[in-house]
Amino acid sequence: MNVRRLIPTTAVAGAVVLGLTALSACSTSDAADGGNGDKLKVTASFYPMQFLAERIGGEHVAVTSLTKPGVEPHDLELTPRQIGSISESDYVLYLKGIQPAVDDAIKQSGVQNTVDAATLTTLENHGSEVSGHDHAHEGEEHADEHGHEGEEAHEEHSEGDGHNHGEEGGADPHIWLDPVKYAEVAKGVGKSLEKADPDHAADYKKNTDALVAELGELNTAYETGLKNPATKTFITTHSAFGYLAERYGLTQQGIAGIDPEAEPSPARIQEIHTIAEKEKATTVFFETLASDKTAKTLAKDTGLKTGVLDPLEGITEKSQGADYIEVMESNLAALQKALGAK
Repeated sequence: MNVRRLIPTTAVAGAVVLGLTALSACSTSDAADGGNGDKLKVTASFYPMQFLAERIGGEHVAVTSLTKPGVEPHDLELTPRQIGSISESDYVLYLKGIQPAVDDAIKQSGVQNTVDAATLTTLENHGSEVSGHDHAHEGEEHADEHGHEGEEAHEEHSEGDGHNHGEEGGADPHIWLDPVKYAEVAKGVGKSLEKADPDHAADYKKNTDALVAELGELNTAYETGLKNPATKTFITTHSAFGYLAERYGLTQQGIAGIDPEAEPSPARIQEIHTIAEKEKATTVFFETLASDKTAKTLAKDTGLKTGVLDPLEGITEKSQGADYIEVMESNLAALQKALGAK
């Protein structure tokens, strides 16, 4: 993500006024049409938050996502109307550190029921190599990657690898890719919806319990399916799977510091080639919302296969499933194949 492409805070402030003006101009007609009736107006920042809001809120909420299908969430720029719509929400669910433009807009929205999913579980630091059994390399090899010596270093990092990893010392925000952490977030979202809309608290609790149970089954499927792999190392153009790797004892090798649209350096290609040979890795994974150019270049130069490992930042017609659960099941199948897990 190029941080310079995002709207600055001053622009957000001005856009809030414009957005509210635009909304007030059409509020009369919305009211005449009945709008969403008595439903809780929920704004979700991007798909993983939208999924939680829809599943837990059920029939009592009307959910709007700020990130449309097919849009890379890290690069999101908000329109004045979107910024205004945040202020008109009854409840806002977002994940701080993923979308700076959203973070700025929410900060100025004045919405009382605003929930940052990052506060509902524990965030950790992850480098491009992350494993559930060996963190020794993180401090040595990736100190610079997650350095946070001032704003300039933070911006350079954000632009380099396509992420803003939040303000908390380079914390990795991709918590939704770990079903256990995602379930923790779901519980927190359920409780916050109960408080925001106490009249329907019983339904929110029921829906939360059902979703947490489903995520528990997903976790069991991953534990069982990845128990005896031929290799524990997977290579990805998007270093989003640190929590998943840690949860299931795997090692993620990301193409760190390289934009998904850019070709990897000869040095990194050689490094990946060496790692692949040593760890018997078979596959370079790419994602559905970005170009597969990097993965194909690496695969060609290293003799590896390519595959899709979806970071689930959005659902499109290209997604290997209709929702979070189905795509995570597809990810499990892809990992089993690549890792030689039975």
